[in-house]
Amino acid sequence: MIMLHELGHFATAKWSGMKVTQYFLGFGPRLWSIRRGETEYGVKAIPAGGYVRIVGMTMLEEVDPSDEARSYRQASFPRRLLVAFAGSGMHVILAFVLLFSLYAFSGAPTVTSPTISSLGQFSKGLSPAQRAGLKPGDMIVAVDGRKVTGLDSLITFVNKHPGDALTFVVDRNGHDLTLRVTPVDGRHVVEVIGGQRVQAANPSGPPKGVVGVVLTDVRNVSVGPLTAVGRAGSQLGSMFAQTFSGLAQVFSLHGLSNFAHQVAVAGNSKASGSSAASGQGSGGGTILSIVGAVQIGAQAARQDVAALLYLLAAINLFVGIVNLFPMLPLDGGHVAIAIYERARSRKGRSYHADVAKLMPVAYVFLLFVVLIGLGALYMNIVNPAQLPGG
Repeated sequence: MIMLHELGHFATAKWSGMKVTQYFLGFGPRLWSIRRGETEYGVKAIPAGGYVRIVGMTMLEEVDPSDEARSYRQASFPRRLLVAFAGSGMHVILAFVLLFSLYAFSGAPTVTSPTISSLGQFSKGLSPAQRAGLKPGDMIVAVDGRKVTGLDSLITFVNKHPGDALTFVVDRNGHDLTLRVTPVDGRHVVEVIGGQRVQAANPSGPPKGVVGVVLTDVRNVSVGPLTAVGRAGSQLGSMFAQTFSGLAQVFSLHGLSNFAHQVAVAGNSKASGSSAASGQGSGGGTILSIVGAVQIGAQAARQDVAALLYLLAAINLFVGIVNLFPMLPLDGGHVAIAIYERARSRKGRSYHADVAKLMPVAYVFLLFVVLIGLGALYMNIVNPAQLPGG
Protein backbone atom coordinates (compact mmCIF):
# COMPACT_ATOMS: atom_id res chain seq x y z
CA MET A 1 0.00 0.00 0.00
CA ILE A 2 2.80 2.41 0.92
CA MET A 3 4.79 1.65 -2.21
CA LEU A 4 1.71 2.20 -4.37
CA HIS A 5 1.36 5.57 -2.62
CA GLU A 6 4.96 6.35 -3.57
CA LEU A 7 4.32 5.03 -7.07
CA GLY A 8 1.72 7.77 -7.48
CA HIS A 9 4.35 10.43 -6.69
CA PHE A 10 6.95 8.62 -8.82
CA ALA A 11 4.79 8.26 -11.94
CA THR A 12 3.39 11.80 -11.89
CA ALA A 13 6.83 13.31 -11.21
CA LYS A 14 8.32 11.39 -14.13
CA TRP A 15 5.40 12.42 -16.36
CA SER A 16 5.85 16.05 -15.29
CA GLY A 17 9.51 16.01 -16.28
CA MET A 18 10.91 16.23 -12.75
CA LYS A 19 14.11 14.42 -11.85
CA VAL A 20 13.48 11.38 -9.63
CA THR A 21 16.68 9.97 -8.16
CA GLN A 22 15.42 7.21 -5.80
CA TYR A 23 12.48 4.84 -5.31
CA PHE A 24 13.05 2.71 -2.19
CA LEU A 25 11.19 0.31 0.05
CA GLY A 26 12.23 0.79 3.68
CA PHE A 27 14.70 3.04 5.48
CA GLY A 28 18.20 2.76 6.94
CA PRO A 29 21.10 0.78 5.47
CA ARG A 30 20.77 -0.23 1.81
CA LEU A 31 20.29 -3.99 1.29
CA TRP A 32 19.94 -4.02 -2.47
CA SER A 33 19.58 -1.53 -5.28
CA ILE A 34 19.75 -1.21 -9.03
CA ARG A 35 20.05 1.89 -11.21
CA ARG A 36 17.97 2.40 -14.32
CA GLY A 37 18.71 5.68 -16.04
CA GLU A 38 18.78 8.51 -13.51
CA THR A 39 16.73 6.61 -10.88
CA GLU A 40 17.97 4.11 -8.27
CA TYR A 41 15.50 1.43 -7.17
CA GLY A 42 16.08 -0.67 -4.07
CA VAL A 43 15.30 -2.09 -0.64
CA LYS A 44 16.58 -0.89 2.73
CA ALA A 45 16.90 -2.71 6.02
CA ILE A 46 13.99 -1.24 8.05
CA PRO A 47 10.66 -2.11 6.38
CA ALA A 48 8.77 0.73 8.06
CA GLY A 49 7.61 2.43 4.87
CA GLY A 50 9.17 3.69 1.69
CA TYR A 51 9.98 6.85 -0.22
CA VAL A 52 10.58 8.44 -3.59
CA ARG A 53 13.18 11.20 -3.84
CA ILE A 54 12.32 14.04 -6.19
CA VAL A 55 14.91 16.75 -6.68
CA GLY A 56 14.18 20.14 -5.07
CA MET A 57 11.05 19.45 -3.00
CA THR A 58 11.69 22.64 -0.97
CA MET A 59 13.88 25.74 -1.17
CA LEU A 60 16.02 24.31 1.66
CA GLU A 61 17.41 21.56 -0.55
CA GLU A 62 20.64 22.14 -2.40
CA VAL A 63 20.24 21.21 -6.04
CA ASP A 64 22.85 20.92 -8.77
CA PRO A 65 22.39 23.93 -11.09
CA SER A 66 22.05 21.57 -14.03
CA ASP A 67 19.04 19.92 -12.35
CA GLU A 68 17.32 23.07 -11.12
CA ALA A 69 15.05 23.38 -14.15
CA ARG A 70 13.75 19.84 -13.51
CA SER A 71 13.25 20.28 -9.76
CA TYR A 72 9.87 20.06 -8.08
CA ARG A 73 10.07 23.65 -6.85
CA GLN A 74 10.52 25.01 -10.39
CA ALA A 75 7.62 23.04 -11.86
CA SER A 76 4.34 24.72 -12.77
CA PHE A 77 1.63 25.04 -10.11
CA PRO A 78 -0.67 22.38 -11.66
CA ARG A 79 2.15 19.85 -11.91
CA ARG A 80 3.27 20.45 -8.32
CA LEU A 81 -0.30 19.90 -7.13
CA LEU A 82 -0.59 16.77 -9.27
CA VAL A 83 2.55 15.24 -7.77
CA ALA A 84 1.60 16.22 -4.20
CA PHE A 85 -1.94 14.86 -4.51
CA ALA A 86 -0.91 11.69 -6.37
CA GLY A 87 -0.02 9.69 -3.23
CA SER A 88 -3.38 10.24 -1.58
CA GLY A 89 -5.06 9.79 -4.94
CA MET A 90 -3.59 6.28 -5.13
CA HIS A 91 -5.17 5.46 -1.77
CA VAL A 92 -8.57 6.61 -3.00
CA ILE A 93 -8.18 4.52 -6.17
CA LEU A 94 -7.13 1.51 -4.10
CA ALA A 95 -10.11 1.97 -1.78
CA PHE A 96 -12.46 2.09 -4.78
CA VAL A 97 -10.90 -1.02 -6.36
CA LEU A 98 -11.18 -2.92 -3.06
CA LEU A 99 -14.83 -1.91 -2.64
CA PHE A 100 -15.56 -2.85 -6.26
CA SER A 101 -13.97 -6.27 -5.63
CA LEU A 102 -16.08 -6.65 -2.50
CA TYR A 103 -19.37 -6.03 -4.33
CA ALA A 104 -18.49 -7.76 -7.62
CA PHE A 105 -16.55 -10.82 -6.44
CA SER A 106 -16.59 -11.70 -2.74
CA GLY A 107 -20.04 -10.21 -2.18
CA ALA A 108 -21.20 -7.74 0.46
CA PRO A 109 -23.02 -8.83 3.64
CA THR A 110 -26.74 -8.73 2.79
CA VAL A 111 -29.83 -9.63 4.82
CA THR A 112 -31.49 -12.63 3.17
CA SER A 113 -33.89 -15.40 4.03
CA PRO A 114 -32.68 -17.63 6.89
CA THR A 115 -29.85 -19.83 5.65
CA ILE A 116 -28.27 -22.91 7.23
CA SER A 117 -24.65 -22.05 8.04
CA SER A 118 -23.87 -25.43 9.65
CA LEU A 119 -25.51 -28.55 11.03
CA GLY A 120 -25.59 -29.18 14.77
CA GLN A 121 -24.35 -32.40 16.32
CA PHE A 122 -26.43 -34.42 18.79
CA SER A 123 -24.69 -36.58 21.38
CA LYS A 124 -26.91 -39.55 20.46
CA GLY A 125 -27.89 -40.29 16.91
CA LEU A 126 -28.53 -38.04 13.95
CA SER A 127 -30.37 -34.75 14.24
CA PRO A 128 -33.70 -34.20 12.42
CA ALA A 129 -31.86 -31.92 9.95
CA GLN A 130 -29.35 -34.66 9.14
CA ARG A 131 -32.09 -37.28 8.75
CA ALA A 132 -34.08 -35.01 6.43
CA GLY A 133 -31.07 -34.20 4.25
CA LEU A 134 -30.70 -30.49 5.03
CA LYS A 135 -27.28 -29.11 4.13
CA PRO A 136 -25.20 -26.01 4.91
CA GLY A 137 -26.02 -23.30 2.39
CA ASP A 138 -29.70 -24.24 2.12
CA MET A 139 -31.90 -21.13 2.21
CA ILE A 140 -35.20 -21.82 3.95
CA VAL A 141 -37.98 -20.40 1.77
CA ALA A 142 -41.14 -21.78 3.44
CA VAL A 143 -42.27 -24.07 6.25
CA ASP A 144 -45.63 -25.85 6.11
CA GLY A 145 -46.80 -23.57 3.32
CA ARG A 146 -45.89 -20.40 5.22
CA LYS A 147 -43.36 -18.12 3.57
CA VAL A 148 -40.41 -17.51 5.87
CA THR A 149 -40.13 -13.77 6.53
CA GLY A 150 -37.40 -13.69 9.14
CA LEU A 151 -35.06 -15.60 11.39
CA ASP A 152 -36.97 -15.05 14.64
CA SER A 153 -40.35 -16.07 13.23
CA LEU A 154 -38.84 -19.28 11.79
CA ILE A 155 -37.22 -20.25 15.09
CA THR A 156 -40.42 -19.47 17.01
CA PHE A 157 -42.50 -21.61 14.64
CA VAL A 158 -40.15 -24.60 14.84
CA ASN A 159 -39.91 -24.33 18.65
CA LYS A 160 -43.72 -24.66 18.87
CA HIS A 161 -43.88 -27.90 16.88
CA PRO A 162 -41.86 -30.66 18.62
CA GLY A 163 -42.78 -34.03 17.18
CA ASP A 164 -44.74 -32.56 14.24
CA ALA A 165 -43.64 -33.39 10.71
CA LEU A 166 -42.98 -30.07 8.97
CA THR A 167 -42.59 -29.47 5.25
CA PHE A 168 -39.49 -27.37 4.54
CA VAL A 169 -38.98 -25.75 1.14
CA VAL A 170 -35.34 -24.80 0.69
CA ASP A 171 -33.42 -23.09 -2.08
CA ARG A 172 -30.34 -25.18 -2.84
CA ASN A 173 -28.06 -23.82 -5.54
CA GLY A 174 -30.94 -21.97 -7.16
CA HIS A 175 -33.37 -24.89 -7.13
CA ASP A 176 -36.31 -25.39 -4.75
CA LEU A 177 -36.25 -28.63 -2.80
CA THR A 178 -39.01 -29.96 -0.50
CA LEU A 179 -37.96 -31.92 2.61
CA ARG A 180 -39.88 -33.36 5.57
CA VAL A 181 -38.35 -32.42 8.94
CA THR A 182 -39.66 -33.53 12.34
CA PRO A 183 -38.35 -31.38 15.21
CA VAL A 184 -37.50 -33.26 18.42
CA ASP A 185 -38.16 -32.03 21.93
CA GLY A 186 -35.04 -30.14 22.97
CA ARG A 187 -35.63 -31.03 26.63
CA HIS A 188 -34.40 -34.53 25.84
CA VAL A 189 -31.53 -33.58 23.50
CA VAL A 190 -27.88 -32.90 24.29
CA GLU A 191 -25.94 -31.02 21.62
CA VAL A 192 -22.16 -31.11 21.17
CA ILE A 193 -20.86 -27.56 20.62
CA GLY A 194 -17.11 -26.95 20.46
CA GLY A 195 -16.49 -30.33 22.09
CA GLN A 196 -18.80 -29.52 25.02
CA ARG A 197 -22.18 -31.09 25.76
CA VAL A 198 -25.02 -28.57 26.02
CA GLN A 199 -28.67 -29.21 26.84
CA ALA A 200 -30.77 -28.02 23.88
CA ALA A 201 -33.66 -26.81 26.09
CA ASN A 202 -34.48 -26.35 29.75
CA PRO A 203 -35.51 -29.83 31.01
CA SER A 204 -38.04 -28.29 33.39
CA GLY A 205 -39.44 -25.85 30.83
CA PRO A 206 -42.16 -26.26 28.18
CA PRO A 207 -41.63 -28.47 25.11
CA LYS A 208 -39.31 -26.87 22.53
CA GLY A 209 -38.82 -28.19 19.01
CA VAL A 210 -35.28 -28.30 17.64
CA VAL A 211 -33.97 -29.61 14.32
CA GLY A 212 -30.20 -29.23 14.80
CA VAL A 213 -29.15 -26.37 12.53
CA VAL A 214 -27.22 -23.13 12.96
CA LEU A 215 -28.99 -20.35 11.05
CA THR A 216 -27.95 -16.95 9.71
CA ASP A 217 -29.91 -14.30 7.84
CA VAL A 218 -26.84 -12.50 6.52
CA ARG A 219 -24.68 -13.74 3.67
CA ASN A 220 -22.34 -12.27 1.10
CA VAL A 221 -24.12 -11.44 -2.15
CA SER A 222 -22.22 -10.31 -5.25
CA VAL A 223 -23.63 -8.12 -8.03
CA GLY A 224 -22.76 -7.39 -11.64
CA PRO A 225 -19.79 -5.17 -12.57
CA LEU A 226 -21.87 -2.11 -13.48
CA THR A 227 -23.91 -2.31 -10.27
CA ALA A 228 -20.69 -2.88 -8.33
CA VAL A 229 -19.22 0.36 -9.73
CA GLY A 230 -22.22 2.34 -8.49
CA ARG A 231 -22.26 0.71 -5.08
CA ALA A 232 -18.51 1.10 -4.65
CA GLY A 233 -18.77 4.80 -5.48
CA SER A 234 -21.68 5.29 -3.08
CA GLN A 235 -19.92 3.40 -0.30
CA LEU A 236 -16.73 5.38 -0.90
CA GLY A 237 -18.68 8.60 -0.38
CA SER A 238 -20.15 7.29 2.87
CA MET A 239 -16.72 6.22 4.07
CA PHE A 240 -15.33 9.70 3.34
CA ALA A 241 -17.96 11.20 5.66
CA GLN A 242 -17.34 8.54 8.33
CA THR A 243 -13.58 9.10 8.16
CA PHE A 244 -13.81 12.86 8.62
CA SER A 245 -16.28 12.38 11.47
CA GLY A 246 -13.98 9.83 13.12
CA LEU A 247 -10.93 12.06 12.79
CA ALA A 248 -12.79 15.00 14.31
CA GLN A 249 -13.84 12.78 17.21
CA VAL A 250 -10.54 11.04 17.91
CA PHE A 251 -8.32 14.14 17.49
CA SER A 252 -10.53 16.50 19.48
CA LEU A 253 -9.34 17.57 22.92
CA HIS A 254 -11.70 15.02 24.47
CA GLY A 255 -10.53 12.31 22.08
CA LEU A 256 -6.84 12.97 22.73
CA SER A 257 -7.47 13.08 26.48
CA ASN A 258 -9.25 9.75 26.24
CA PHE A 259 -6.36 8.32 24.19
CA ALA A 260 -3.82 9.48 26.80
CA HIS A 261 -5.91 7.79 29.50
CA GLN A 262 -6.07 4.57 27.45
CA VAL A 263 -2.28 4.56 27.10
CA ALA A 264 -1.82 5.22 30.83
CA VAL A 265 -4.04 2.29 31.87
CA ALA A 266 -3.15 -0.04 28.98
CA GLY A 267 -1.20 -2.39 31.23
CA ASN A 268 -4.09 -2.69 33.66
CA SER A 269 -7.11 -2.93 31.41
CA LYS A 270 -8.10 -4.52 28.14
CA ALA A 271 -8.49 -1.74 25.63
CA SER A 272 -10.46 -2.64 22.58
CA GLY A 273 -9.41 -1.66 19.09
CA SER A 274 -11.39 0.32 16.58
CA SER A 275 -11.56 0.88 12.90
CA ALA A 276 -8.58 2.79 11.71
CA ALA A 277 -10.73 4.60 9.25
CA SER A 278 -13.82 5.61 11.08
CA GLY A 279 -12.59 5.92 14.62
CA GLN A 280 -15.63 3.95 15.67
CA GLY A 281 -15.42 1.37 18.42
CA SER A 282 -16.08 0.81 22.03
CA GLY A 283 -15.48 3.81 24.20
CA GLY A 284 -15.81 6.22 21.26
CA GLY A 285 -12.85 4.92 19.25
CA THR A 286 -9.10 4.96 19.60
CA ILE A 287 -5.95 5.25 17.49
CA LEU A 288 -4.30 2.19 15.98
CA SER A 289 -0.64 1.59 15.25
CA ILE A 290 0.52 -0.48 12.28
CA VAL A 291 0.63 -3.44 14.71
CA GLY A 292 -3.02 -2.85 15.63
CA ALA A 293 -3.96 -2.61 11.95
CA VAL A 294 -2.32 -5.99 11.32
CA GLN A 295 -4.10 -7.47 14.35
CA ILE A 296 -7.57 -6.47 13.20
CA GLY A 297 -6.63 -7.32 9.62
CA ALA A 298 -5.88 -10.90 10.67
CA GLN A 299 -9.21 -11.06 12.50
CA ALA A 300 -11.05 -9.73 9.45
CA ALA A 301 -9.34 -12.33 7.25
CA ARG A 302 -10.56 -15.07 9.60
CA GLN A 303 -14.12 -13.76 9.35
CA ASP A 304 -14.28 -13.70 5.54
CA VAL A 305 -12.78 -12.02 2.50
CA ALA A 306 -15.49 -9.33 2.46
CA ALA A 307 -14.54 -8.12 5.95
CA LEU A 308 -10.86 -7.94 4.95
CA LEU A 309 -11.57 -6.04 1.73
CA TYR A 310 -13.72 -3.49 3.57
CA LEU A 311 -11.07 -3.02 6.26
CA LEU A 312 -8.30 -2.51 3.69
CA ALA A 313 -10.47 0.01 1.85
CA ALA A 314 -11.11 1.87 5.11
CA ILE A 315 -7.40 1.95 6.00
CA ASN A 316 -6.47 3.23 2.54
CA LEU A 317 -9.02 6.00 2.73
CA PHE A 318 -7.90 6.95 6.23
CA VAL A 319 -4.23 7.14 5.23
CA GLY A 320 -5.06 9.11 2.09
CA ILE A 321 -7.08 11.72 3.98
CA VAL A 322 -4.66 12.07 6.90
CA ASN A 323 -1.76 12.47 4.49
CA LEU A 324 -3.35 15.65 3.13
CA PHE A 325 -3.23 17.41 6.50
CA PRO A 326 -1.54 20.77 5.63
CA MET A 327 1.70 20.27 7.55
CA LEU A 328 5.16 19.12 6.55
CA PRO A 329 6.40 16.43 6.13
CA LEU A 330 2.97 15.20 4.94
CA ASP A 331 1.94 15.68 1.31
CA GLY A 332 -0.67 18.17 2.48
CA GLY A 333 2.18 20.42 3.62
CA HIS A 334 3.55 20.54 0.07
CA VAL A 335 0.04 21.23 -1.25
CA ALA A 336 -0.37 24.12 1.21
CA ILE A 337 3.02 25.60 0.28
CA ALA A 338 2.24 25.35 -3.45
CA ILE A 339 -1.10 27.11 -2.99
CA TYR A 340 0.47 29.81 -0.80
CA GLU A 341 3.28 30.43 -3.27
CA ARG A 342 0.80 30.62 -6.14
CA ALA A 343 -1.28 33.18 -4.22
CA ARG A 344 1.83 35.32 -3.49
CA SER A 345 3.25 35.09 -7.01
CA ARG A 346 2.79 37.94 -9.45
CA LYS A 347 2.78 37.80 -13.23
CA GLY A 348 6.29 37.18 -14.41
CA ARG A 349 7.68 36.74 -10.87
CA SER A 350 7.37 33.50 -8.89
CA TYR A 351 7.28 33.65 -5.12
CA HIS A 352 9.06 30.98 -3.07
CA ALA A 353 8.12 30.55 0.60
CA ASP A 354 10.81 30.54 3.26
CA VAL A 355 10.31 26.94 4.37
CA ALA A 356 12.91 27.39 7.15
CA LYS A 357 10.34 29.43 9.06
CA LEU A 358 7.95 26.49 8.99
CA MET A 359 10.43 23.93 10.27
CA PRO A 360 9.99 24.57 14.05
CA VAL A 361 6.24 24.01 13.66
CA ALA A 362 6.91 20.95 11.48
CA TYR A 363 9.24 19.49 14.12
CA VAL A 364 6.61 19.99 16.84
CA PHE A 365 4.01 18.33 14.61
CA LEU A 366 6.39 15.44 13.86
CA LEU A 367 7.07 14.99 17.58
CA PHE A 368 3.30 14.90 18.20
CA VAL A 369 2.88 12.23 15.51
CA VAL A 370 5.74 10.15 16.93
CA LEU A 371 4.31 10.31 20.47
CA ILE A 372 0.86 9.32 19.22
CA GLY A 373 2.39 6.47 17.22
CA LEU A 374 4.44 5.17 20.14
CA GLY A 375 1.43 5.36 22.45
CA ALA A 376 -0.73 3.43 19.98
CA LEU A 377 2.06 0.87 19.46
CA TYR A 378 2.38 0.33 23.23
CA MET A 379 -1.37 -0.13 23.60
CA ASN A 380 -1.60 -2.62 20.74
CA ILE A 381 1.28 -4.68 22.12
CA VAL A 382 0.00 -4.75 25.70
CA ASN A 383 -3.66 -5.14 24.74
CA PRO A 384 -4.06 -6.45 21.16
CA ALA A 385 -6.69 -4.60 19.14
CA GLN A 386 -10.01 -6.34 18.64
CA LEU A 387 -12.18 -6.00 15.54
CA PRO A 388 -15.80 -5.17 16.57
CA GLY A 389 -17.76 -8.37 16.31
CA GLY A 390 -14.56 -10.38 15.79
